[in-house]
Amino acid sequence: MKKTLIIILALLTLLTACQSITPTSPPAAPPNLTPVPDTPTSAPLTEIPLGAGYGVRGAWFELYFTNPQSPLASQKTGGPDGPLAAAIDSARLSVDVAIYSLSLNSIRDALLRAHERGVQVRMVMESDNLDRADPQKLVDAGIPILGDRREGLMHDKFVVIDNSEVWTGSMNFTDSGAYADNNNLMRIRSVKMAENYTKEFEEMFTDDKFGPDVVAKTPYPRVTIDGTPIDVYFSPDDHVQASFLDLVNNAQESIYFMAFSFTSDSIGEAVRARAADGVTVAGVMETDQVKSNIGTEFDGFSQAGLDVYQDANPGLMHHKVMIIDQSIVIFGSYNFTNSAETKNDENLLVIYNKDIASQFIAEFQRVYALTR
Repeated sequence: MKKTLIIILALLTLLTACQSITPTSPPAAPPNLTPVPDTPTSAPLTEIPLGAGYGVRGAWFELYFTNPQSPLASQKTGGPDGPLAAAIDSARLSVDVAIYSLSLNSIRDALLRAHERGVQVRMVMESDNLDRADPQKLVDAGIPILGDRREGLMHDKFVVIDNSEVWTGSMNFTDSGAYADNNNLMRIRSVKMAENYTKEFEEMFTDDKFGPDVVAKTPYPRVTIDGTPIDVYFSPDDHVQASFLDLVNNAQESIYFMAFSFTSDSIGEAVRARAADGVTVAGVMETDQVKSNIGTEFDGFSQAGLDVYQDANPGLMHHKVMIIDQSIVIFGSYNFTNSAETKNDENLLVIYNKDIASQFIAEFQRVYALTR
């Protein structure tokens, strides 16, 4: 009888323990997220086949995402760097590059070929990465590269080709950036957009002004292309956070984000306030940054019970993306941090287009499905 009682008590203890376990895996899909249609609602987009990534083409843009899970990723082929290299190969007049780091042979070689055929090639870079092998090969070939030479980061990632198109996003021009990390890269064909980015480039390359030394001089703060408004911001020049907060505060239905680094108290508080008012919030944050950042907003999101999870990619979840009401996309080099707002050279776009938003949502779904 005593032995039976002991067994019963042990079973009850085990049952109680099992019931107290809190599930740690995320739901199969973000809550209240409308499925992405196979065909965009206004104008069909054309798929661009990539071996190690995803790509779509519209009338005035191309949009690419990396795919670290692709079998070809380990071979470092078939990624978004291929179309960018091809665009550089088509350059006739000029290629201006502002990049944090460079180790992709495809981009290095395309820049060398452009220089050799007489195209003006110029670069600005983060000084800490300037002495690496690939930038030095460009310097040895006679391509001028200016480092920022300051504490803040030259964190931009953009290319302007022939004063008529811009390539920008979160992707560093490195092997890991194109093949191990989750990143985005967008090609925008617009003379006005190119003028904006050229102006920013000239402030750094010609005027030798970086970070807080520069002032807001963007020729076209809003560019409208085929009916799509695009707001253009450079940091610290344009005090990006104020506009960012306006967008978050006006969210009516949903906020989905992918954040490499998220330590901005103001943006975090705004997101939680909208969630408290009934706006659906879901997000993915880079695991290494959550563990190492002081003041990460992940803790606040978890305590608020929001569907925000850490990524499970062995590489970096390097996006800096927020999608509001499934129709507005905020993206660029700008991490959700105080350093991005006050110290680093950064660029950021806000695109008001449901079709483009649907592509970023598809990427969000892919990244979210692999969270933990």
